[in-house]
Amino acid sequence: LSILARWGVYAISHNTWIHRIVEVGVRQLVHTSITPNQITTLRLTTGVGAAMMYSIGLEFWTYIGSVVFVISIFLDRADGILARLRGSTSLWGHNYDLISDSISNSLTLIGIGIGLRNSALDIWAIPIGVIAGISISAVLWLVMRAESENGIRSAELEGRAGFDPDDAMVLVPLAMVLDWGTYLIIAAAIGSTLFTIVFFWKFREFLFRK
Repeated sequence: LSILARWGVYAISHNTWIHRIVEVGVRQLVHTSITPNQITTLRLTTGVGAAMMYSIGLEFWTYIGSVVFVISIFLDRADGILARLRGSTSLWGHNYDLISDSISNSLTLIGIGIGLRNSALDIWAIPIGVIAGISISAVLWLVMRAESENGIRSAELEGRAGFDPDDAMVLVPLAMVLDWGTYLIIAAAIGSTLFTIVFFWKFREFLFRK
């Protein structure tokens, strides 16, 4: 058994509620010329777009950004579903998906921090958002480092009851629409930082073994 298997880390589920919903639409694309990597690029574009909208800090753009980010989340599932339905999964596509997810999620949190510069957090919202964003990127680096040693998806976490850990990103647009942005960014900074530390500590010997 691998080190990660003994420690109880498995692949993220591809049978979550979000995956099931998105798959209904994706099945219509199987026999078209649309590729999984094109969907990944659209995911990245909408993720960056949502981040820019959040950074404006105005209610109208917060609502629009939230809609765009939800679309981005669905696209994040769609690329992998299409690749699996076609039997065209690849290491390059998987890594492109991971990097796109990291950039989209990291920039979104940073954008939210910038947009909250006039909130109760004042200018401190910006570094808090940056901390949250950097932590998300750090998790990506750790995952890719682990996968380089033990194979694709070896460091991802298994879902439960139709949800996987990445589904927590759905709470981002919900919190922003409900005007809970300050609570969201603080929780994201603390939670993502703690997760990075725990991940690093648990797998430190495996990640940096020679």
